[in-house]
Amino acid sequence: MSQPAHKLRDGALQVTIWRNPGEKGNWYSVIPSRGYKKGDAWKQTESLGSDDLLAMSKLLSQAHTWIVDAKRADAKSRKESAQAAA
Repeated sequence: MSQPAHKLRDGALQVTIWRNPGEKGNWYSVIPSRGYKKGDAWKQTESLGSDDLLAMSKLLSQAHTWIVDAKRADAKSRKESAQAAA
């Protein structure tokens, strides 16, 4: 299994960012989740409570910023690779 490109966390809340290669370059997907303990085991759910919404919105905003920066870096790398090949 591949590794996530990046993870952002605030307490039990987490946003996992995945980099996916495509014909036109990388594209990114995001999975928001909340951790909770059931017995002795930690579990993950995508279900959020109303108290989680503001914190998750801030994590998603940070994820957006990270993805925008990653796309810029991807474009710069593609441009440099094309110039080196020419």
